[in-house]
Amino acid sequence: MASERRAFDSEEHKVPPYALPDMLITSDGNPADTADVWRQERRPEILDLFRREVYGHPPPSNASVGQEVLAEEEALGGKAVRRQIRITMTVGERSSAMDCLLHVPAAANTRGYPLFLGLNFCGNHTVSSEPGIPVTTQWVRNMPDLGIADHKAREENRGAMAKRWPLQRIIEAGYAVATIYCGDLAPDDPEHWRTGAWQLFYGLDEERAPEQCGTIAVWAWGLSRAMDVLETDPAIDRKRVIVIGHSRLGKTALWAGAQDERFAMVVSNNSGCGGAAISRRRIGETVEQINQRFPHWFCLNFRKYNGREDALPLDQHMLLGLAAPRPLYVASAEEDIWADPRGEFLSLKGAGPVYELLGRPGLQAEDVPPLEQPLLDAATGYHVRRGRHGITEYDWNQYIAFADRHLP
Repeated sequence: MASERRAFDSEEHKVPPYALPDMLITSDGNPADTADVWRQERRPEILDLFRREVYGHPPPSNASVGQEVLAEEEALGGKAVRRQIRITMTVGERSSAMDCLLHVPAAANTRGYPLFLGLNFCGNHTVSSEPGIPVTTQWVRNMPDLGIADHKAREENRGAMAKRWPLQRIIEAGYAVATIYCGDLAPDDPEHWRTGAWQLFYGLDEERAPEQCGTIAVWAWGLSRAMDVLETDPAIDRKRVIVIGHSRLGKTALWAGAQDERFAMVVSNNSGCGGAAISRRRIGETVEQINQRFPHWFCLNFRKYNGREDALPLDQHMLLGLAAPRPLYVASAEEDIWADPRGEFLSLKGAGPVYELLGRPGLQAEDVPPLEQPLLDAATGYHVRRGRHGITEYDWNQYIAFADRHLP
């Protein structure tokens, strides 16, 4: 993969001239210069553009959602209560399930705790080294550095992703945290992805329509179904649920947050192309490259823009603008050129006019801030840290600090 990535442009002087579509001009050319016009006209237009041209229309919302608590026990040395919840989505005689791993601070809280909610890559058992979390039986993408091969999760993978999910740090900060294996909803594979929630609505072998959803839309739909359950939990403050994701799951968090305004804050970590980064810059991963390597992520219409990013009727700053006026945090990593850190910053900067229209300040910085000097004061936060593609405890510390400030 590294040699593949080096074949693409990574130098700033190679960025072609480009002009971003104006978020505050409606499709008929009128200014969206009031909050009412944004809410009633321009925002729905932009949502429809992303559904039509990038992620595909989400699955229908007619699934009935149920839950069953599989286990509840003490965790993290008594600092948390761990609950494992099976969430079942049913349409007619078809059903699909996902297992939610929830940690809540053990101390009583009559208001309910704010919650970080996000998907994980390899199974709930990989986010904690503690016993009692079942090993997933779903298809898992191979990750040789974690010892995952043959697309099967194993006991020896327990806790392999724990550094990406610093549960104790999150709990000690006064937040609950919930995660679901993305493969419960849709395996991250072009041949197997339809074996999850897709089957609730569509046939396994039916031809996908150009505007029909891919995995990112299915994953985002699943986060909203998890919200259906978690917002009823008295241990959770439903008005302070934060949707978070890293890499492809960062793209998912952004799309979930754009569509479902019950999420009070949105966090994108190293989400890159198809996430926070501006597509027209063509630095690192491009639209053509992402569609070729991951044909199951986006709708088929997105392929029309392979090598034609300037023809897109939108760009990713518009996706970030859909989070307004809610707090939004975007983070990059210095060595993660593939995800275009500067493009992620500029995209967040480009979302500023919508925030300002709605009475919230956008980023005040004119350029990417120095390494590990986070911008936390505005409703849109940003940092670029040292290191490579990944989500670290440093990143989590900034998200917690930002949430402390903007979701008091």
